[in-house]
Amino acid sequence: MNIRFGYRDLAFPSPELGELRDSSDLLGDLPALQARMAEDGYLLLRGLLPRATVLQARRTILEYMAAQEALTPGEPVLEGVMPRGGRTVPMMGRKGIAHHPDVLAVVEHPRLFDFFAAYFGEPALTFNYKWLRAVGNERYTGAHYDFVYMGRGSPRLHTVWIPFGDIPVHQGTLAMCVGSHNLESFAILRETYGRMDVDRDRTEGWFTRDPMEIVEKFGGRWLTAPFYAGDVILFGMHTMHASTTNLTNRFRLSCDVRFQPASEPADPRWVGEGTGHTALGKEPLRSMEEARAAWGL
Repeated sequence: MNIRFGYRDLAFPSPELGELRDSSDLLGDLPALQARMAEDGYLLLRGLLPRATVLQARRTILEYMAAQEALTPGEPVLEGVMPRGGRTVPMMGRKGIAHHPDVLAVVEHPRLFDFFAAYFGEPALTFNYKWLRAVGNERYTGAHYDFVYMGRGSPRLHTVWIPFGDIPVHQGTLAMCVGSHNLESFAILRETYGRMDVDRDRTEGWFTRDPMEIVEKFGGRWLTAPFYAGDVILFGMHTMHASTTNLTNRFRLSCDVRFQPASEPADPRWVGEGTGHTALGKEPLRSMEEARAAWGL
C-alpha cells in the first residue's frame, strides 16, 4: 500500500513505516502490560470498546457535521464525504458535540476507567476537555510530544486515541515513534523540546511537519496500522507520535482523551471549567524553527 507520511510518499508496511504491535492478548496481566508500555511506549488494545457504541457515536458526529453543512449533499451521511474544497468543523471542546451523551459513552466508557484503575493501582481521572476531530483530505498531524500541551500535572498522564470508525492507513492513522520515550539518542530532545510548554513559552507545538526527520536525526522507528471501531491506543507524554495523511475524500473521525491517577495533580487548563490554552491559537507564537535553533536541534 502506498501512503503519505508528512511530506513523503512511503509504502506500508515497509522498513520505513512498520506495523504497530497488538497488546490485547496481555489484558488482565498487569505486569506484562506495564513491561510492554516501558518497552514500546504505547499499548494498542484492539476491541477494548464495544463496536456498536463507537459506531453510534460516529453516526451522531456525522449527523452533527451534516447539520453544519460540512458534508457533501447527496452522499450517505455515514460515509463522511468532504465537500469540494473542504470545510472545517470545530468540535474540540465543544460541549454540544464533544460532550454529547453518545460521544461520552465512548470516551468515558467504564472499560477505560476500569483499565486505568488497574493500571494505576487506584481510581482514574479523565480530563473534562475532549479533543474531538474531523481530519479532512491532505491533512495530518505533525510529530510531537503531548507533554508540551498538557504537562502541568501528573507525570503519569496518558493519552488515549480513539477512532470513530474503521480507518485504513491512507485515511490518516496514528503513528508512534518507538524508542522516542527511552532511547539515549532522544535524551536531548526530551530534555529540550520535551520540557516545553506551548502557553508558557509561547512556542508552536509540533516539533516537525516531516516525521521521518525524527528517525533520521535521533533513531527509533515509526509504526502505524489500520484501526477499527472499538480499538484504542494509549501512550505517555514522551512518546513521539504523528499521523499519516488522509488521502481520501472522507473525514477521519477520532478523539483524544487523557487519563491519570485521580490522587495526583491535574493540569488546570483541562479539568473542571479549565481555561484551555492561553496562548496557543490566541496570539502569535515563536516558530519551532526558531526554538530548534536555540536548542541546537
